[in-house]
Order: sequence, then C-alpha cells, then structure tokens
Amino acid sequence: MLEDRTTTAPSATEWPAAYPQGYAVVDVETTGLARDDRIISAAVYRLDARGEVEDHWYTLVDPERDPGPVWIHGLTSDALAGAPVFRDVAEEFAARLAGRVLVAHNAVFDWQMIAREYARAEREAPVKQRLCTIALSKELGLPLPNHKLESLAAHFGVVQRRAHHALDDARVLAEAFRPSLRAAAAGGVRLPLHECRPLTEWQDRPAPRIGQQPGGSGGYGSYRPTSWRPSRKRPVCPYPNPGRYEEGRRLKQGMRVAFSGDTSVDRELLEDRAAEAGLHVATSLSRLTSLLVTNDPDSGTSKVVKARQFGTPVVDEAAFGQLLRDVEPAEG
Repeated sequence: MLEDRTTTAPSATEWPAAYPQGYAVVDVETTGLARDDRIISAAVYRLDARGEVEDHWYTLVDPERDPGPVWIHGLTSDALAGAPVFRDVAEEFAARLAGRVLVAHNAVFDWQMIAREYARAEREAPVKQRLCTIALSKELGLPLPNHKLESLAAHFGVVQRRAHHALDDARVLAEAFRPSLRAAAAGGVRLPLHECRPLTEWQDRPAPRIGQQPGGSGGYGSYRPTSWRPSRKRPVCPYPNPGRYEEGRRLKQGMRVAFSGDTSVDRELLEDRAAEAGLHVATSLSRLTSLLVTNDPDSGTSKVVKARQFGTPVVDEAAFGQLLRDVEPAEG
C-alpha cells in the first residue's frame, strides 16, 4: 500500500462536491513529438472520485510507420508486429475515457496525440476535461527539484519499474495522483482542469521512414540516435524575428524561443518540435528573445534572471505545448 505522505483523506462530508466523479490516468508512448507522429502504446488506469484504482488497461498500437526513438520506449518493429492499428482499439480506449477527466503528466501532449489519432479514425475522443499533474503539483506547492515524473514519484514514495513503458508510467502516475488529489481536497485547492476540444478533421502528410532497423521484420525501420534527431547545430531559421510573444496571442514563425531548467519531455525532443514549427531555438537569452520556456520561473538560472531584466515573457512547458498547436505562419 502506498504511504500517503501528504495528508489523511477527507471524510465523505468534507470531500469537495465540485470535484470530478472519476478520472482516467493516461500515458501514451509515441513515435515522436510532431503533429504527424503516432501512438505506439497506450495505458489507462481508471480511478474513482477519490483516486482509488478501479481497473487498468494497456495495448500496443501499430503506428503504420517507423516506431521512432526505440532507445527511449524500447518498442521495435518486431515488438509491434501484429499489434492492432489505432482504429481497431479506438472503441475500447474510448470506453476507458468516457465520462472521466483525463489525467496525465504534461497532459497537453497526451491529449494532442489522442485527439489526433481519433481524428484520423474519423471519431472523437469522449474527453471533456484534462488535468495535468505538473500543474497540480504547482498548485499544491510540492517541493520537487524538477517537474519530471520520476521526481513526483519519489516525493510520494512510488517505485518506478519501467520508465517510458506506458503501463508502468500510468501506474506510477495513478499512485502519485491519489495523495495529490487528497491533499488538494484537504486544502480546498481548486483542481487545474482544462477543456479538451476534439479535432474534427485530419489530413496526414507522408510519414517519414528514417533509418533501418537491424533484423526488423515490421517493414518500418527505426529511428536511431544518430539519424532521428537533427544535428544540434541547427540550420538558420528562415523566418525573420517578428518580436516578442504577447500573452493570449499565437506564437509566430521566426520567434526566438529559449529553454531553461528541467522539462518532462526530453529537452532535445522539445527543441526539435519547436524548430519543426518554424521557431528559432536560441541557446542563450537576449533582448531579442521572444519567449522563455521554463517550469521553474523562480529558479534563478542565468536565463531566468535575464528574462526578468529584459521583461521577456515566460511560460511553462505545458503552456508552450498548447501554443505549439497553432503557430502563426510568417508573413510574406
């Protein structure tokens, strides 16, 4: 039994009536971070209103393309051979999500991937709201060194067995979410719930087929660390810098974006995604920087200090992921 280090559970009469009646703790592993990447495995832990586990579910998914960063998720083309395509698991997946709040670590990313898969399948995911456990840990003021899942797990004494395996990551998150939920209820904390808007249409671009998997039989090949990630010396951004990001508006191609501190998604993958969207990934911060992305704006790093001095806008990783969904094209 997981030790609850935060607080004892509120009684039935103390439990906030406005809290959701059920949760679906989700983790998906994917072929990458871009809009055309695919889900290759998914897990759901269904929890009741108080965060107690009701059941769990896991499936592999044939991405119908290269499986991506095998060195991270371990799912080769051979491992995925014979797995169902997403369309074939969409109904069962939906049944696990229906009527519940989707809970994930960096929930924007998981929701984006799920929504895109359902759009490809010409369906809608039955999710109305999501809750990001990074945002909840901030609301609770948890003394975490960073916002990685492993740090949240360690805080609550949850043991990780297989990092980047969807089923184990979902288990770990479910066990860490329960005491977080109880702490929020005991402290009268409003849960950071956000609306989920499903995609209603989708058009795929040709899927990349990069590298060749040794001995692979799935026909998709695989990414390798030397071929999947672009060189860290990036080509010059082709768009002019349109200036600083303004809160409430869209990012625009050419904006200079800098990153500081730990991120739940691998930093290089996050930078790749920004570059793919047409943003200029800056290694340092100056008066020309459009936006700083950091999960710890009070850290005192050189970039954070300079951002304060220059008045550079700052957003966290989850907000940045949301902004990447709709980057405004450069003019002309």
